[in-house]
Amino acid sequence: MRLEQLQNMTAEQERLYTAIANRRGGVHGPFGALLRSPRPGGLLEELSTYCSRESALPERLRELALLIAARRFDAQHSWLAHVDKAVAAGVERAAVLRLARDEQPCFLRTDEEILHRFATEALVEHFVDDDTYAAALAEFGEQALVDLVIALGTFTTLALVLNTFQVELPPDREPPFPDVRGFGRAHAEDSPPGSADAPSPESRTASAPT
Repeated sequence: MRLEQLQNMTAEQERLYTAIANRRGGVHGPFGALLRSPRPGGLLEELSTYCSRESALPERLRELALLIAARRFDAQHSWLAHVDKAVAAGVERAAVLRLARDEQPCFLRTDEEILHRFATEALVEHFVDDDTYAAALAEFGEQALVDLVIALGTFTTLALVLNTFQVELPPDREPPFPDVRGFGRAHAEDSPPGSADAPSPESRTASAPT
């Protein structure tokens, strides 16, 4: 990580460290960086806890929303931390693998397809068209839809923290995205043409703004 390990934490940092460790079993991923600014960092950690564990969306869709935000913002650490949780919660693994390759996931469940379309429009186009909005509202209801928008913003913020401060991936996991190497975009010379790691011509059709 670009930030050095904290030494001699303030009382406020120690309180936040203890709160995060108690809630999450340790201070991992983006949360070590958030300790540098404990007041907003603590609020963001609490909000992320709500979004990932307590929102009006079912667990399967909460995890899927996180994966979509992670893929759109190339947050490999978030993806690796949650991909198995999403599959365990019921998201089809084949669809998840297609999402990782930046292909159309072709979700089998209607609610997953609607969530993916809504989230992609919001994160990529920055607008949601009337038909997509109506479908999402009918499927999820007002509270869950507001929770979804808040979750997408929260997960995006955590993705920015992870990538800006270059939080290392777990050493025993392979990078999940074929078009990302380290903390930058993969180039054609990184992988031989036609290899599994080479970005396909169809990839990055709806990439997040940089």
